[in-house]
Amino acid sequence: MPVCDGIMDTSAPAEAPLKDVTVLDLTVALAGPVATLLLAGLGARVIKIENPAGGDPSRDNAPYFGRGGVKLVRDRPDDISVTAFNRLRNKLGITLNLKHPRAREIFSDLVRKADLVFENFTPGTLEELGVGYEAMRQVNPRIVYGSISGFGADAGPGAPKALDTVIQALSGIMYVSGAENEPPVRVGLTIADLTAALFGVIGVLAALHQARRTGIGQHVDVSMLGALTSFIAGEAYEAMEKCGAAVRTGPSVQRLAPFGIYAAKDGHIAICAYTDIFAHRLFEVMRRKDLAADERFRTRDMRVRNYRELDALIGRWSKTEPASDAIAKLNSAGIPAAQVRDPKSAVHDPRVVAREETVPMVHPKYGMVDEIYAMGLPIRFSDAKAGFDQPPPGLGEHNQRVYGEILGYDADRIAKLREQGII
Repeated sequence: MPVCDGIMDTSAPAEAPLKDVTVLDLTVALAGPVATLLLAGLGARVIKIENPAGGDPSRDNAPYFGRGGVKLVRDRPDDISVTAFNRLRNKLGITLNLKHPRAREIFSDLVRKADLVFENFTPGTLEELGVGYEAMRQVNPRIVYGSISGFGADAGPGAPKALDTVIQALSGIMYVSGAENEPPVRVGLTIADLTAALFGVIGVLAALHQARRTGIGQHVDVSMLGALTSFIAGEAYEAMEKCGAAVRTGPSVQRLAPFGIYAAKDGHIAICAYTDIFAHRLFEVMRRKDLAADERFRTRDMRVRNYRELDALIGRWSKTEPASDAIAKLNSAGIPAAQVRDPKSAVHDPRVVAREETVPMVHPKYGMVDEIYAMGLPIRFSDAKAGFDQPPPGLGEHNQRVYGEILGYDADRIAKLREQGII
């Protein structure tokens, strides 16, 4: 054991928080793969199970990157989908045709070695294949079985297809994102999928903690609609509407006025002057100190009541200022404000790059291509290792490792499973 300055060093290399967790990943599309990606980033051994006939559809999502840079059409076998790179990293890739009659036997062997199954099929699909939660809890009573679906496992027949835009429309977020007297606006990010992924990870980690205490696993059921709508309910939209206030306020947050997005000479800026101190400092920056004594804007409640007039005054000032100059003045006065950036500028921000919250997209054969950045793990631990350092696996790349080393199948059995189209 090393000794430093006469003091024995008892520290050990940092380990990943979920190093001792094995996850069977049956997910496709977005919400489920992002959830298992987060678990992989936290150190879980995630075994991505794909159909040998084609694999995860994200593998064929444009754009791609590889030799020659980023492209909209794959022209080389080793081109990797940017989408697949973002969702499949740090996972072991195996194939298993769950529709084959013998697949249940093999999947059961995997479940015996696992702590968690994660899936986002249409409710009932895996039950029909004989690998749903009730069947697998008989195989491994400790198993935690996480499911993400559009409307929950109890939705029943007739539910619409749970695409992100459909969930946004039903949740209310699309309505509140529009400007007053204008159509609703779809949030540019797939917010319903990503919200469900976060709740899914929270749910399964809580269930894993309970299973280790009790020895009994459970089914964790997350609804995309419920996850997103719960956040809508956490805001004061309904109460504001009862008070006769507009719910759809576009770039402004009426109840915090002045708080919103304003046009500058060369772009847009976000200003959050929601307290009396911030608002009065804003008036000074605008060279309108008189507004602090104006009965329309003197207090927060007055500003909320007269937010349209206040927004118009701020907008007239901001249009005369270059965005960088306006932000410099506002920040110098201690007012929360920022320039509205495009995605490229945002993901290349040195602050998030330094913290590995966004990470370079490195092709396993050609290295970094066109300086494209991928999703990192925006969690920092003082004494744990976490993050992404492995490219997405090829289809079935780890069949030998998982079936041979983990399950103990011999080479002849693996070969026969492959010949029969089972793996």
